[in-house]
Amino acid sequence: GVAAARDAATRLFATIPDNRAGTLFGRRGDADAAFARADYTRRETFRIHRHTAVPMEPRGLLAAWDAAAGRLTLHGAAKVPFANRKILAGQLGLPEEAVRLIEDDVGGGFGVRGEFYPEDFLIPFAARTLGRPVRWIEGRREHFLATNHAREMEATIEIACTRDGTILALRGTATIDLGAYVRTTGATPARSIAQFLAGPYRIPDVAIDVDLMLTTKTPVGTYRGPGRFEPDFFRERLIDMAAKDLGIDRVAMRAKNLVGRDEMPWRLPTVTPLGIESECDSGDYAATFAQCLADFGWEEKSALQGRLIDGRYHGIATGCYFEGGAPGPAESAMLRLEPDGRVAVHVGSSALGQGLETVMAQIAADALERPLDAIARVVHGSTDAVRDGFGSYSSRAVVMGGSAVLAAAESLKRSIRAAAAQAFGCLADDVTLDDGTARGPDGRSIVLKDLAGKVPDAEGTFAANARAYSYGAHAAHVAVDPETGVVAVLAYTAVEDVGRVINPATLHGQTVGAIVQGLGGTLFEQIVYDDDGEIVTASLAEYLLPTAIDVPPISARAIDIVPAPGNPLGAKGGGEGGIIPVGGVIANAVANALADLGIEPCALPLTPIRVWQMIRDAKR
Repeated sequence: GVAAARDAATRLFATIPDNRAGTLFGRRGDADAAFARADYTRRETFRIHRHTAVPMEPRGLLAAWDAAAGRLTLHGAAKVPFANRKILAGQLGLPEEAVRLIEDDVGGGFGVRGEFYPEDFLIPFAARTLGRPVRWIEGRREHFLATNHAREMEATIEIACTRDGTILALRGTATIDLGAYVRTTGATPARSIAQFLAGPYRIPDVAIDVDLMLTTKTPVGTYRGPGRFEPDFFRERLIDMAAKDLGIDRVAMRAKNLVGRDEMPWRLPTVTPLGIESECDSGDYAATFAQCLADFGWEEKSALQGRLIDGRYHGIATGCYFEGGAPGPAESAMLRLEPDGRVAVHVGSSALGQGLETVMAQIAADALERPLDAIARVVHGSTDAVRDGFGSYSSRAVVMGGSAVLAAAESLKRSIRAAAAQAFGCLADDVTLDDGTARGPDGRSIVLKDLAGKVPDAEGTFAANARAYSYGAHAAHVAVDPETGVVAVLAYTAVEDVGRVINPATLHGQTVGAIVQGLGGTLFEQIVYDDDGEIVTASLAEYLLPTAIDVPPISARAIDIVPAPGNPLGAKGGGEGGIIPVGGVIANAVANALADLGIEPCALPLTPIRVWQMIRDAKR
């Protein structure tokens, strides 16, 4: 673990004497000066355990080498096929156009699927060397041993406030157990912690140092809300602790410190030495917070706080968050007029079970002013779908890919008008499009299928470097059994603003699914190693996942308050927001339930044995 890694006598790599792959720094303002003038400060150490995404199906690849054509085809690509093609082509010494990556339907991605793993080179290398197709399917045990882990870290964080609960500063240190080496996204959680520690609150001064430590464990990478779930747990616990110490209502303390709508854009801490800067683009944080409290019934449920009812202690809690999504640099799309007059949509975004095909078809149909059944199909992700693509990660598919589809749709309409104008002998601007028919100024018309073959494929690109920040608030009601340590979640409420909602049903599914994953990571899931460094939770018999009977009633509401200003859709992306605040909200609810015992959970997971031990120790 990290303690052993910090022992200079134990080196994993000769060139890294302290087993530290690097340190990232998050800075805004002057935290030390803020602490010097603060009326109140508190320091706590928090720990988050190692767990992982556990998609429904493990990874798999099928590689085939065509010696005559000098071309490699690899099935099983996901998330970022174009980036992986570039890596693979370089490793094989082939031009990129000689490598074809095919995206298949997958049972979820959640960040871990689609990164470039050793097998992504070894299987194509074997196929090329042997001159025959090679297939590899990962078993579940191998999945636990080899696919990216996530989340494990320890942080000592301090909060500084005035007596009235105004938060002046946050500062501290965090250490990430990076595993044996740095994979392609291994530094992402550290970068995000450094940037997002303060969350949606008006905290002017922030200083956080994040060490990336190398250990003998499986390497880590991204998992839904990487580096966002973790600091939300740290920060929201500290806010509840501070409110209790100061005698301030925890809801009122959050409300007074939320960044206001008129303060946007709100600059985030700068991450060095990477030089990463960003700012929250827009939002009304107070509105989602108020709506969440109303939907949850906070006033009515407050009477349950800390009460022992039928042998269980009850507690409620709330928390706020934002989600930085839709990173650039760009995304590409191509629309093709088919012989039957329908339109095929090609997009560089990848499908990972998030409903991408449905949403892209909706965007294209709306832009073309056609019914949904006028979209023949959506081709996505694979490297032959478009000239170039960037994939799906960090809640970017709708914002970036959808905006590229809009651009391609406008290009296609121009091409259709031009082709029709040539047939009519008029100007393109004089042609109108109406439900699959092009009409000239003299009343003549032509159906689109008769223009097929005369209209070139329409390409579109959307480029942007500014992220789009969705945001919201969650609340939970828990009951804790002091005899068994079981934490039962009785109700969970989420409200978020993701800008323009394209498809409410798929967004709702994303939010509820993310909340359930957050509950799993908070209450059930844990990767455990023994003293010899052997993983002991390498099957679904030992690694516990939430099942249907563990899922509480979940109310999830999406409200469109502030459209994103940086893209033509006004969308912000909402694939990860549901998981971000869960750990902090549940931990605070458990603390409130057990407040009379003086229990303040500072570590996850809150499994029955851990909660029972805390209760036992408190009663001694």
